[in-house]
Amino acid sequence: MTTNLFNIPINREGTSCVKYDMRDKVFGRNSVIPMWVADMDIATPSFILDAIRDRLSHPVLGYGFRNDAYHSAIVHWLKSRHEWTINSQWITFCPGVVSGLNHAISALTNPTDSIIIQPPVYHPFFHTVENNGRRLITNPLVEKDGHYTMDFSNLEQHLKNGATMLILSNPHNPVGRVWSMDELTTLGNLCAKYNTIIISDEIHSDLIFTPHKHIPLASVSDTIADITITFSSPSKTFNIAGLATAFAVISNRELRGKYNRELEKTGSGMGNILGPIAVEAAYTNQGEAWLNELLAHLKNNEQMVKQFLHTKLPQIGLSPLEGTYLLWLDFRKFKLSDKDLNHILISNASIGLNHGSTFGKEGEGFQRMNIACPQETIVVALEKLEAAFSDLY
Repeated sequence: MTTNLFNIPINREGTSCVKYDMRDKVFGRNSVIPMWVADMDIATPSFILDAIRDRLSHPVLGYGFRNDAYHSAIVHWLKSRHEWTINSQWITFCPGVVSGLNHAISALTNPTDSIIIQPPVYHPFFHTVENNGRRLITNPLVEKDGHYTMDFSNLEQHLKNGATMLILSNPHNPVGRVWSMDELTTLGNLCAKYNTIIISDEIHSDLIFTPHKHIPLASVSDTIADITITFSSPSKTFNIAGLATAFAVISNRELRGKYNRELEKTGSGMGNILGPIAVEAAYTNQGEAWLNELLAHLKNNEQMVKQFLHTKLPQIGLSPLEGTYLLWLDFRKFKLSDKDLNHILISNASIGLNHGSTFGKEGEGFQRMNIACPQETIVVALEKLEAAFSDLY
């Protein structure tokens, strides 16, 4: 296996693909290079597709269930990849992390309860809190020279004021932080002190670059595990988001029971018969080998962008990428309004990025770039970026 596999262009147009086929609706034109939605322009691994094809060779697509092999695959992966030993009984289902967030908020909090998020952060965190009629509390990350940390002093004040839940992005989307053991311990112990439930979104946990290491929040201590619901999925890692298959790990029996009752109430617990097949195929030694090759490719892409900006567009800041395949670009030195910045990127550079303001007001002046694509796409996008911005500073 070589990284050349990841450089093969794939035409995704006309496949009801959000990233490509919704460009006109999102950006006003369908010619922009789409580097926004967090899925990869890289083929789903052949061993996953083969497993799905094998299942499809059977003539009946009836009701199914998630069997022991499915649960064992998750247990194996979390232990092998992240040194986290769990009980298979702690595993439950969600069609995706966002739906899981909605289920958890509905099941474990009450209307008007306060829920903390730490922007700039994955934008559905805002919506899930507000759409469920809960009070949104923001504890903005602290940024210095592109590096972000958590504001624990401000966080404790919110906890003292009675916040019921905190939603953590671990690793963090969009700023690319992989939280350290000290940071996670401090966060977890503070929430335990004030009896605040933590929802830890760990969907990007496999996409970590050395020397950094993903630490599942619930693995830090039994005390922290007892207040933590962990959401994850192979969807980002292996490019299978369209199968709508994710999972939650909840060691606290009471919390797990409440969550599962919410699943039953909404009828969302069935899932689909192909999702578990993909999970079983992905969470194997073969999947681990493929992932290591992917990480090498992504690191090369990140280094290409970093070197290009350093030599050609030093006015654009770049937060250190510790995890995820999402770059957090800082355009604030150009002193442009968000409207003007977006116009230049779309109309002049023909690049479709995620506007930073969608991740909260703290993201104004920033853009999120998805680099999980062939290197050719990176090269073209950077050339267009230089042509559009080189004379603006």
